[in-house]
This record gives sequence, C-alpha cells and structure tokens, in this order.
Amino acid sequence: MSTTRETMHYLLGQLSLVDGITHRAMMGEYIIYIHGKIAAYVCDNRLFVKPVDAARRLLPNAALTPPFEGARDMLPVADTSDCERLRKLFEAMYPELPEPVKKKKKPRQPPRL
Repeated sequence: MSTTRETMHYLLGQLSLVDGITHRAMMGEYIIYIHGKIAAYVCDNRLFVKPVDAARRLLPNAALTPPFEGARDMLPVADTSDCERLRKLFEAMYPELPEPVKKKKKPRQPPRL
C-alpha cells in the first residue's frame, strides 16, 4: 500500500514549524529531509524517523521497525498530532543526522566517432 497524498499533506502541515523541511516522492512513498539531510520516511501512511540518539531519547517506547521490506530499521512515530513535539523531535535529530552522500561526477567521455 502506498502513502496517500492526504497523509503527506497532513504530515507536512504538522512539520510546518520545522525550518528546512523538504520531501521527495519515491516509488509511492516519501522521504522527508531537514536542511538536505534524510530525517524520515513516510511509508504506508506511517512516519518513521532515523534512529539517532535524540530520536531514541524522545521516542523511548518506539521499537525499531523496518518501514518496508529490506529497509534498515527506523523508529515509528505513533502520534503525529502534536506539532510542537514533532518540531522538537526533528530539531533534536538534525545535528546527529549523517551528511548527504555526495555523488561523484563521472568524467566526461569524448564522443565516439
């Protein structure tokens, strides 16, 4: 089951207090970024955040779960109704999130004759 646009619209509204939030659709699901760093996935209409130390502290009862088959474990956010709590979670996570991987540019090949 894919994430609905309505769910994504709702979650983006709930995250509107967080500066630097962007998202990208990916095969029916979504990735949420904060200032260019991957912070969360939205899969099957559920929010999952990266299991950095700050997230583990703020979501002590969340059990590590893969958001989809074959994915690394993440922390599900059961209650997305509190905008202020989500703001604190994402802002606390940001310094601990890994920097985006820079893609190496392939050398330009000369045209074949």
